[in-house]
Amino acid sequence: MDLLNYHHLRYFWAVAKEGSVAAAAKRLRVTQPTVSGQIRALESVLGHRLFERSGRGLALTDAGRLVFRFADDIFEIGSELLDAVRGRSPRGRLRLNIGIADVLPKLVVYRLLLPVLTMRETPHLMCFEGKPPDLMSRLAAHELDVVLTDTPVSPVVKAFSHRLGESGLAVFGSLPLARRIRAGFPKSLHGAPMLLPTPNTVLRRRLDLWFDRTGIRPDIRGEFEDSALLKVFGQSGIGLFVAPGVIASEVRSQYNVSLIGWIPGVREEFYAVSMERRIKHSAVAVLTDAARQRLLAKEGGDAGTRRKASKIVR
Repeated sequence: MDLLNYHHLRYFWAVAKEGSVAAAAKRLRVTQPTVSGQIRALESVLGHRLFERSGRGLALTDAGRLVFRFADDIFEIGSELLDAVRGRSPRGRLRLNIGIADVLPKLVVYRLLLPVLTMRETPHLMCFEGKPPDLMSRLAAHELDVVLTDTPVSPVVKAFSHRLGESGLAVFGSLPLARRIRAGFPKSLHGAPMLLPTPNTVLRRRLDLWFDRTGIRPDIRGEFEDSALLKVFGQSGIGLFVAPGVIASEVRSQYNVSLIGWIPGVREEFYAVSMERRIKHSAVAVLTDAARQRLLAKEGGDAGTRRKASKIVR
């Protein structure tokens, strides 16, 4: 059985971090042929090329990126071992690299991640926001541990969708708008100024279907990919906007707007996508369990919150 030579791995890691054999050799205080030979030996054991030429430098192959991530973990743990032996407090070694679909409300993401940040072994959190296809590519390349999104992954993608839950949608607006729109809601949305997600989002398609079904035609004043920016414009009174009921209280207090009513039958879903059918990463397991048992179990569209929305205007 082939055994991994960590000396070879250290040379590979140095080249990957420095970007060239010459720079790595200088850092390691050895000759360039020595570094090249160590990397060839590692590639022979692994059965994959780890680097490819990129201009005057070197770039990691797909296999190289995977090996580099493991090497990073290995040498970070080694550094922590030395710290512990020498009496220094080592950093927490658990890391969570998480991709966040840019369509997800930031307050929902915060609520989803909060249980992870209160774990006994607090992980080092790395958050990357982007388009779902780009995030799925990074997940497949093992650059991410999990992706949070509002739709399950396509069946053609070799990944697994873990449903976290769903939430009803509430309509919010500034105090003057709320006073005008509350009476006769939801029919009063017809002709009302409104800010919506862009048409390429799942939520927008669901809202458009509801508008078509009910015959309601709002006056669309703006369309936004960034949900946080949409809320800022809504806060200014330019138009009404929707947000998941699970964060209704936070939206009201943070943006100083009123909860006007609920969109009947339209809900937003939340998923965690991983490369594993059964989640093994402890931080991801905490995230999914907390979402299902607490955060999204009560769904934010509580009867109490609905009653308050029908009686008061903030």
